[in-house]
Amino acid sequence: MKSYIKHSEWQVVEEGFVPDYNRISESLFSIGNGHTGQRANFEETYSGDSLRGNYLAGVYYPDKTRVGWWKNGYPEYFAKILNAANWIGLRIRLDEEELDLAKAKVDDFTRILDMRTALLTRRFKATLPSGKKVEVVVERFLSIADKEIGAIRYRLKSINFAGKLGLCSYIDGDIVNEDSNYDEKFWIETDKDTTPEQAFLCMETKKTSFFVCHGTETRLHLNGAKVDVARHPYNDEKFVANTFELSLVAGDELCIEKYMAVNTSLYQPKDALMGHVKAKLAQAIEEGFDQLYEAHSQKWKTRWETADIMIKGDVAAQQGIRFNIFQLMQTYSGDDERLNIGPKGFTGEKYGGVTYWDTEAYCLPFFMATAPQVVAKNLLLYRHKHLQKAIENGEKLGFNGGAALYPMVTINGEECHNEWEITFEEIHRNGAIAYAIYNYINYTGDIDYLAPYGFEVLLGISRFWAQRVNWSEGKNAYVMLGVTGPNEYENNVNNNFHTNRMAVWTMRYTLDVIDFVKKEHPYLYSELTRKWAFNEQAETDQWRDIIENMHFPYDAKRGIFLQQDGFLDKEIIPADELDPAERPIHQNWSWDRILRSCYIKQADTLQSFYWFRHEFDKESLRRHFDFYEPITVHESSLSSCIHAILAARIGREEKAYEMYLRTARLDLDDYNNDTKDGLHITSMGGTWLAFVETFGGMDVKDGRLVLNPFLPQSWEAFSFRINFRGAHLEIRMSEDLKVINHSDQSIELMVWDGVITLEGNSNIALARKSIMS
Repeated sequence: MKSYIKHSEWQVVEEGFVPDYNRISESLFSIGNGHTGQRANFEETYSGDSLRGNYLAGVYYPDKTRVGWWKNGYPEYFAKILNAANWIGLRIRLDEEELDLAKAKVDDFTRILDMRTALLTRRFKATLPSGKKVEVVVERFLSIADKEIGAIRYRLKSINFAGKLGLCSYIDGDIVNEDSNYDEKFWIETDKDTTPEQAFLCMETKKTSFFVCHGTETRLHLNGAKVDVARHPYNDEKFVANTFELSLVAGDELCIEKYMAVNTSLYQPKDALMGHVKAKLAQAIEEGFDQLYEAHSQKWKTRWETADIMIKGDVAAQQGIRFNIFQLMQTYSGDDERLNIGPKGFTGEKYGGVTYWDTEAYCLPFFMATAPQVVAKNLLLYRHKHLQKAIENGEKLGFNGGAALYPMVTINGEECHNEWEITFEEIHRNGAIAYAIYNYINYTGDIDYLAPYGFEVLLGISRFWAQRVNWSEGKNAYVMLGVTGPNEYENNVNNNFHTNRMAVWTMRYTLDVIDFVKKEHPYLYSELTRKWAFNEQAETDQWRDIIENMHFPYDAKRGIFLQQDGFLDKEIIPADELDPAERPIHQNWSWDRILRSCYIKQADTLQSFYWFRHEFDKESLRRHFDFYEPITVHESSLSSCIHAILAARIGREEKAYEMYLRTARLDLDDYNNDTKDGLHITSMGGTWLAFVETFGGMDVKDGRLVLNPFLPQSWEAFSFRINFRGAHLEIRMSEDLKVINHSDQSIELMVWDGVITLEGNSNIALARKSIMS
């Protein structure tokens, strides 16, 4: 855990430059706009340790799988969102001595990310080895108002230098992915063009043939006036640049403005790409930095109006939740159903930048409640578009008859994860995708999504579950063998409670969906049964038999469901008895030791208690929480949020706050010593859940919004906003609760077990009530 980031309600602030923390800061100060994003790399040369990262949504490469022992069913590749051309580069020389913070003495260094407007600012004074001193202020943003545009304003003031300044403003396409399996470069140059002030570089990905074009224009002002200086275009392989030379004296300030336009063949024909980018760049130049930034900041202001969470009296908690919300909003905009949310977003290469079950489990609720409904719907449509691929994935593993196994990792619907205990065994992911359909409909009321989209996906998943179980004569029940649950510190176990629960729940929900579609859309239902060769009687009879006769490991003495068969054969030692020097255990223990231990990486059995909360009473939850929480090490970013919510439901206010703060500041304080690899973007959806469901007590039951809020002792007040079935609500909690309806839509909701009706454009105040009991 590191605590060098300053606490601030609206900013992420780093004071002082510590090279050992540079990769962490490059992750923390990342910026993006839903279509492109970049780590907070320096514009000027930096020869120290750095992970260069510029990423474009949907542009990927199928990197050939690298495994020690090939197994039938392994995917042939791991898809990776590619590190694209570095367009921010500014190589600065003072009388041939290069400005490089790895070699200079750095003073008064600050790096600030303003979350209100997604503006990245950096300030420093640098003394070069020769004694030359300069002062630099840099501002950079990627426009959310026009997602093809980015801009840099780089101000360099000479403190004691008099002489020639050389500038090379470049686009470098000779880029590598640090996680390349075979040290391969993935880009081919297809076209380029340069003028004295502009540079354009078009690249193509190997194998997948995505085409990308970047264009930049660089403009100079000296002491506030546009300056006419010697300038030259420069071309090399996969490299284009504009070079400038001018004279400075002490006190001069040079302002470099660099504008960027980018697009890909996802949105433009490849033959028209450069022309389109040239036109877009001309538009950016005409608007100028200030006008572009104003449009960008206004768009962010609008976005924050519906998504902000306010905490009064706890700056660390406030900064944490806004940081998580900010990163979610700049990672996914929801305007393209072909795109999804990678675990690291645009902040690093780990996990390939592709889609996991995290999206459905943790991110979907945030977008359901804070964005237009189409945004969340597009996340579901992403999986529907991949249904046929999921069926093919199932066929590769020996399933048939339209059984759909959605991939653990994907970008195009094909499985691209290649660790057997995950690829073949972590099949609870199928349940998460089914649950997302229910969750979306339960929250939005958009039940017509079931016909046909939801029905088709649920049918394929239920068919998979029906084939994945087998009958055990010894247990006189159906069992599911050889699986990995959400707790990846267990592999190849039998009858993981959560996985079995997801299978039963999915088949039961699919039966309800069938009844709905048959009744409300009979003609469509007939078409769907023919399309999918659905034998309703035979298949649903089988599902009902499995539902009634599934085995769930249970310990009668403790009154708890067990994570899997044989779990109590382990030695149960609370995690707080571990030597802190051995944490996190996945960085200090052998895998053999981890597998034999009782320690849980993230909520597993408790994940079912979270999702199916209406099926378990508070006392049952208390028993399970008291057994599993002490042996959970929370070494997955997806863990603390669930434990926070469950702790609140059983009145454990201090534990709820502890878990919330951990998830909210997971990256800001580098809890798991891995922020340098990129941020935990998908877990940030869990942070939002941890806030609104822990402190807001938010739930949906029988189509009605439920609120059971409580105020932590260290807070003075909090507020949050949500959209719910046409209403836009603001919930304010202090000494009393106030609910404000900012829409015309009236709404019935339950607050502290009492039902109230809130008319459009009205508000209601209620006396505060504690959840403690």
